[in-house]
Amino acid sequence: MQIRQNFQITLPAEIRKKLHLEVGDFLETEIKDGRVIIKPQKTIDAQQAWFWSKEWQEGEKEAQADLEAGKVKKFKNVEDLIADLDK
Repeated sequence: MQIRQNFQITLPAEIRKKLHLEVGDFLETEIKDGRVIIKPQKTIDAQQAWFWSKEWQEGEKEAQADLEAGKVKKFKNVEDLIADLDK
């Protein structure tokens, strides 16, 4: 890789493909132990940010664990579901 005019670099196609990078994607850079580290960043629409909060993701993991453990119930209709909730 070579630094070009305006200090631009081109990421090799192999790296772009492995990281699923597209034109317009954001990259974070940091310097660590004399190395430049480049990390892909994905932006989240502000209206969807709640889903990616720590609290929501913990709930998602708990729900997935319940599903995998068979801790679920199925109901024939809404009335049966509501009756079960009222117990």
